[in-house]
Amino acid sequence: MSKLAALDQLLEQYQQLSYHTDPILKNRLHEAQTWLKTRIQMTHQDLFNQKENVLMAQYFLNRLYGGPEFDDLAVQIERLLKYAHKAEKIIPENAIKTGLKSVGLAVLAMQLDEQVAAQLLKDYPADQVIDNEMMRQTLIKLDQYDARLDQLSLLDDLGGALDKYMRSFIMHTAFKMCKGAANKYRFELMYDFIGEGFIAMKPMKSAANFIHTFTVKEREIVEKVHAGEPNPFY
Repeated sequence: MSKLAALDQLLEQYQQLSYHTDPILKNRLHEAQTWLKTRIQMTHQDLFNQKENVLMAQYFLNRLYGGPEFDDLAVQIERLLKYAHKAEKIIPENAIKTGLKSVGLAVLAMQLDEQVAAQLLKDYPADQVIDNEMMRQTLIKLDQYDARLDQLSLLDDLGGALDKYMRSFIMHTAFKMCKGAANKYRFELMYDFIGEGFIAMKPMKSAANFIHTFTVKEREIVEKVHAGEPNPFY
């Protein structure tokens, strides 16, 4: 079986999202994701602003939490799957494994956030600016408690994979050597998606420690939201 078979399933999940054919939902989704990313930046500003963490923080916000950037990547993933046998020869196996974890997290974020956007459209005017109370009430109503905790567990798993697979000098060298081939076969966005993980890790002692610090705080917020606290996000 192709090492990229799981990527086919993730792409199918992504393509089934409703916002692709609903421009109003799409706009609300992007607004909800903008709110989420702003909230994450504020909540974790001390962690994110540490010099060694800046690049990983950007990777989090731009890659692992979905958003418009993922739409272009999905188009390339679809093309990549048509040439899976070539991609598997070009990209090192452990880089593929780690890339799959990252793509899976991005798709999950899109799924959860689309649910949020759809609920916001049910309860509020489509042009109402999203604020903390709207989001708090929406998250309680949706009850994404288990799903959000699963998302955070997958993030911790990614941190372990980054430390285990992506710190090898041999691995990094092999990955850099395949850049030309990735461009030749037009897999450059997928290559960059994985490569940014390498770059983000370089200044850090441990990606797992960074991610665990992040997920501990996020779990606290999930708990506070579902405990009914009036200001759970900070």
